[in-house]
Amino acid sequence: MEESEYESVLCVKPEVHVYRIPPRATNRGYRAAEWQLDQPSWSGRLRITAKGQVAYIKLEDRTSGELFAQAPVDQFPGTAVESVTDSSRYFVIRIEDGNGRRAFIGIGFGDRGDAFDFNVALQDHFKWVRQQCEFAKQAQNPDQGPKLDLGFKEGQTIKLNIANMKKKEGAAGSPRARPASTGGLSLLPPPPGGKSSILIPPPVEQLSGGGSLVQTAVAPSSGGATMSWPQPKPATTATTDIWGDFTKSTGSTSSQTQPGTGWVQF
Repeated sequence: MEESEYESVLCVKPEVHVYRIPPRATNRGYRAAEWQLDQPSWSGRLRITAKGQVAYIKLEDRTSGELFAQAPVDQFPGTAVESVTDSSRYFVIRIEDGNGRRAFIGIGFGDRGDAFDFNVALQDHFKWVRQQCEFAKQAQNPDQGPKLDLGFKEGQTIKLNIANMKKKEGAAGSPRARPASTGGLSLLPPPPGGKSSILIPPPVEQLSGGGSLVQTAVAPSSGGATMSWPQPKPATTATTDIWGDFTKSTGSTSSQTQPGTGWVQF
């Protein structure tokens, strides 16, 4: 055992009773009913410690902490700690005095929960010991450990649901809808690979001398040819002016004009 190993405490129980047990005559196991349970030989505190892979069951005075007896445990379950056949609160442990002398004594707990904690503390410690041994073996022989095989076995197949994949791709690649304009009208994009054939009307020219209005437009896609816009119809009467029907008011038969002025009175 290395000197650098430290001692850890696994379990502490404030009350435990010690009993003298008769020698076991057969291999059927120990029975707590054969002990004098109402007359324990000693009572005190129990403490389980661990140093390296060995656990120690220490019986100490609950006031001064003086060691009464100690039972080293190198394997559990084993001969160092045995359960009785007729109760879960009593055990038989093998104590040693350090000079090679050994003896078997019985211990018991007043509470069943304390006995459960005593048993679990030993189980957890030796479970950790087995794991450490396995890790040490794997570190010495890393090639002997199980290898991860990700290849397909002979005759092994996999199933892919392509329908769901297409649906997901279609949902991800669908274009976003264009928001509608505030005026309720939507503009269509121009056709690809061509020029716009929208006619742009030039400014209106008024001929002098009371002639008709003529508008000319050039179509961009027509190679410079001119096109005539429809001409407005001439006025039917000579009294038609630029004010149109605004010279007539509701309820009046004709508009009045002031002589010498070019303004129309409404």
